[in-house]
Amino acid sequence: MNRLQANICLICVTLCWSTEVIIFSCIPADVSPFATTFICNTIAALILTVCFFRRIRTVLSRYGKKILLRCLLLGVLNCGYNTLYQYGLNYFDVSSGAFTFSMTAVILPVVLITMRKNVAVKTWVSVALVMTGIVVALGGSMTSISPVGLLLMAVGCVLRAIYIVKLNDFAREYDPVTLSVFVSAFVAVISYVIWLIVQPTTFGAIQWSGTIVASLFIYAYFIIVFAQTLNIFAQKRATATESTIIYTLEIVFSLIWGAVLPETLIERAVPTLFHIVGAVLIVIGSLIEIIELKGKGRLKNGAEKQ
Repeated sequence: MNRLQANICLICVTLCWSTEVIIFSCIPADVSPFATTFICNTIAALILTVCFFRRIRTVLSRYGKKILLRCLLLGVLNCGYNTLYQYGLNYFDVSSGAFTFSMTAVILPVVLITMRKNVAVKTWVSVALVMTGIVVALGGSMTSISPVGLLLMAVGCVLRAIYIVKLNDFAREYDPVTLSVFVSAFVAVISYVIWLIVQPTTFGAIQWSGTIVASLFIYAYFIIVFAQTLNIFAQKRATATESTIIYTLEIVFSLIWGAVLPETLIERAVPTLFHIVGAVLIVIGSLIEIIELKGKGRLKNGAEKQ
């Protein structure tokens, strides 16, 4: 897989992730997001383990405690930013919250610099366009944004940026399937602990139905087993900045689903002019990052300083 193929895979992954809103619309709002995270990641970890048991055992016997500790780190970061996102979203409407969380693309270059990694000039141009797109999309709502919600989102974006950088590093070193299994397993354990704290009745609090069960299994297979694992494979070749900026396309796809899909699948949300202009700027910013520039002296994103 070359970098172009990796970036195409990341776009496919982002397209898959954008369908989360459709799947979650089938799950009642009173079902805790920590319950959803725990159940779906547990199912995904079990499916991958059954399908790739020998492969996982070989990798685990080779790297042992080292890969487990690194997957634990990824699991903690994953749960951290998702928890902050869930609580931060309470202070935003859905569209504003999604655009705000895309600020990860703006924060990532700063995180890379603090980790003594180079950032290409075209990445700064790309980030500037994405940032402008987010500001335009938020439009007049920026004046009513809660400082508490913004702080939660900002910290979540920092954790997500660190997660993406570390995942990008580990994906180049370890087997993607094994990483996906143990990241899912640790996310499941941590999510269950949080779920138990915020809702001690856990499974008893869910009004089970065929729709809920089907939605959980679809999410586990389509979003985690398939998309998450494909994402790790792609990050073996793609850079952390390419991955993060491509992820911002998720909000663009989500806007499309909200505009074209029937209300039986998702709540209809016709995008405003601000949303459309912001989405166009994000797409242009993503293309600038993806397109390979020729010429000598170009710094590779995420490469260590010599």
